[in-house]
Amino acid sequence: MVISRAGSQASAKGPAQHFTGSVRVDPLFGVRAPSAVSGGAVTFEPGARSAWHTHPMGQVLVVTAGAGRIQQWGGVVEQIRPGDVIWTPPGVKHWHGAAPTTAVTHIAIQESANGKNVEWMERVSDEQYGK
Repeated sequence: MVISRAGSQASAKGPAQHFTGSVRVDPLFGVRAPSAVSGGAVTFEPGARSAWHTHPMGQVLVVTAGAGRIQQWGGVVEQIRPGDVIWTPPGVKHWHGAAPTTAVTHIAIQESANGKNVEWMERVSDEQYGK
C-alpha cells in the first residue's frame, strides 16, 4: 500500500501549447504497473480551457468545484457542474474548461496505451468556446 500525502506532489502550470488561459494541474496518482491508469485534479480559471484532444483509452472527469464547459467535436457546448461525471470514449475529439466568469476543478482519470494517455490537437477558438 502506498499513501500519497496531500501536498506531497508539486502543482504544475498547464503547458501553454495545450491550454488557453490559466490552468493548474495537481497530480493525484501516476501509472503503477501493472495498471496503466493515472489521475490528476485540474483547475481552470475563468475562460481557461484545454486544446482539442483525444484519449486512446477514454477519460473520466469528475467535476468537484465551480462551473465549466465541455464539447465533443461536432456537438454542442455542454455546461458542467460539481457532481457531474463525464465519460469520454476512446478516440473522441473533445475539449473542457471553465465557464467564462467561473473557475472549475475536475478530477481527470485516464488509462495509457503504449505509454501515452492523450493526443493533443489544435486550440479551441474563442468562437468554438462560445465567447
